[in-house]
Amino acid sequence: MTIYPVIMCGGAGTRLWPSSRPARPKQFIPLAGNRSLFQETAERVAPLAGKDGKLVVVAGVAHREWLLDQLAEIGLKDRAQILLEPEARDSAAAMAAAALWTKARDPEAVNVFVASDHHIPDHEAFRQAVIEAARGAQEGRIVTLGVRPSEPSTAYGYISPAGLGLSAVKAFREKPDADSAAEYIAAGYLWNSGNFIVSAAAFVEELKARAPAVEDAARRALPAASSGHIAVLAEAFREAPKISIDYAVMEKTNRASVLAVDFDWSDLGAWDSIAATGEGEFGQHIYEDADGCLVRAPEGVLVGVLGVSDLAIIAERDAILVCDLKRAQDVKRLVERVKAGFPQHLDFERPKPEGLGAGARRFSDWLRCSALPLWSTIGQAEDGGFAEAIGKECRAVPSPRRARVQARQIWTYAEAGRLGWQGPWRRAVADGVKRLREAYLRPDGLCRTLLAADGSALDDTAMVYDQAFVMFALQAARSAVDAPQELEALAVAIRDQLIERQLPNGAFVEGGDHPYQSNAHMHLLEACLAWEEGGGDPTWGRLADQLASLAQTTFIDAEGGFLREFFEENWKPAAGEDGRLVEPGHQFEWAWLLVRYSRLRSDPNALEAARRLYAFGQLGVTERSRVALDAMNDDGRARGERARLWPQTEWLKAALILAEASTDSQRRRYLDGAAEAQRALWQYLTPQGTWRDKRLPSGGFIDEASPASSFYHIMAAFSQLAVADIEELGASDDLPLS
Repeated sequence: MTIYPVIMCGGAGTRLWPSSRPARPKQFIPLAGNRSLFQETAERVAPLAGKDGKLVVVAGVAHREWLLDQLAEIGLKDRAQILLEPEARDSAAAMAAAALWTKARDPEAVNVFVASDHHIPDHEAFRQAVIEAARGAQEGRIVTLGVRPSEPSTAYGYISPAGLGLSAVKAFREKPDADSAAEYIAAGYLWNSGNFIVSAAAFVEELKARAPAVEDAARRALPAASSGHIAVLAEAFREAPKISIDYAVMEKTNRASVLAVDFDWSDLGAWDSIAATGEGEFGQHIYEDADGCLVRAPEGVLVGVLGVSDLAIIAERDAILVCDLKRAQDVKRLVERVKAGFPQHLDFERPKPEGLGAGARRFSDWLRCSALPLWSTIGQAEDGGFAEAIGKECRAVPSPRRARVQARQIWTYAEAGRLGWQGPWRRAVADGVKRLREAYLRPDGLCRTLLAADGSALDDTAMVYDQAFVMFALQAARSAVDAPQELEALAVAIRDQLIERQLPNGAFVEGGDHPYQSNAHMHLLEACLAWEEGGGDPTWGRLADQLASLAQTTFIDAEGGFLREFFEENWKPAAGEDGRLVEPGHQFEWAWLLVRYSRLRSDPNALEAARRLYAFGQLGVTERSRVALDAMNDDGRARGERARLWPQTEWLKAALILAEASTDSQRRRYLDGAAEAQRALWQYLTPQGTWRDKRLPSGGFIDEASPASSFYHIMAAFSQLAVADIEELGASDDLPLS
């Protein structure tokens, strides 16, 4: 028997205002000890999964960060599957999604549905009860745990068992008044704990019979199997009827059973139950002639209590509750009055993430006022050579200079001019091209790889990667020179020499340690598309066809939809770790190119390949900090937590261009992804026009000079933003660099 515990993270804990609010509901607050209720629940149920099961958490999208942070604190983040609801639809839909996900993974599995905010100190007793109940679940029963009452409480629902131990349910009762509660106790009723143990298959079967609309919406909302261990349920989830599991199934089914248990249990639904734990006080307070009070205060606030008893005094920075503990159940009535008169105190203020439009305007200002002026002055020498890096003191760093950087910077300033920048872009491009032709081009017309700091040739190798960028730069530079036909002739000469070396399958052999790779081909395709779109001869288009075909038949894994980096001589995946390497940034970059290609050829296959690449690339976006990592394996698992700048720009480009090729909710998801990518990019950019490159797992950055090679990626991302249809930008608010 394999158990899949499911933690349900719904509910707002209204009776625990002002501490529990939608932005921080009670399950994420330490209310009875140092751990939050959610963390206590996770530690209690996770061992039930054993080595074959999985902990499943269902929660709202707004609580993603709470979940990730709190699971990480207790070492369970990597052992949990998180399903995020786009909208709360009550317990039936949430449980349906979890059961359907479980059944798809393991048809014989048993689910244990538990609330995230219950307090059960005896973890072992709880697990033993679940294991006993799971045996009944294997027989097709839906078992709930009924707690033997300690008092006639009006805060809980009640269950009437048909017998002792694990037995059928005779009746469910809503929360009663005090007299009815006493009658229920005398009649042997149990408290309804809201925990359910049932096989995933039996639960889905009951949903289909008793609440088919719930099951249908949840099934259509299930994430793809490759979505990773945190996934947002699809928009279809919003179509599920908003109904509790009690009304949807439990009051209708003939499978309902109850197991009586004796362990201490509380749903900690009000301040009196928290006071009863003896562990609910928090923050600084002073008692003087006071008795039986519960005080909670935020950091920096001191509460003094004098001459009173049996009060809850709950202080937050914007609201204070003073309540007779015997009236704790009535706090909900007070909250209704807050809603009517002071709605700003119903929730904590949540900073709104910067939207795509606002970030794009800021991006334009940063380029125009800081980055472009800096890198065209300090970043370019009088001879036209571009610096490899600029240090924190805004000085160019002396170092060997790569051809690819010279070409990238030429393109960057040509593109800035095309987008309206009024700075000296023509001079930067013209001087850059002059330096490229004089210092980097070999006598045969191909480009050498590296110059020494003094300008002498350091590495004469003609890398395919470098030729691609030179051709790309020459196409863009034609607008800045007096004889554009000369630049086209140079590019055609390089292209034709490369074609002479082309392998029978259309691929090219690269220099260096990895001769059989996809990356050089990506930039060749970029250069070909630029020339084709800019009016080049037909050979550019034919070469683009060959490269796009090679990507879809060889570089991209047919089953997984992801792109590999390195190959053997026969163009099969390279042996060992090289063959398993997948770079999220390149998934996004190829996706961007294939969408462009699909437009030119009206090719739906290229567009679908782009969508799959983007989806796989998103597996490399960290859950908490939302940055695209450097590398992962072909199974989607990260190889480390380092995240460079350039993958963020490629994520932004791909999301924007895919949004243009999509409609309705799909388009909205891509635009939301673009906004996330732009916020990720802003983590790297500095006010003075430089950037950090390598982000560490801690969130800090390696202290190093800003590499010039990143500017091409940054400008390419802005260029895609400049043509994007962004709702946040008004009709008169385009994104020029003028």
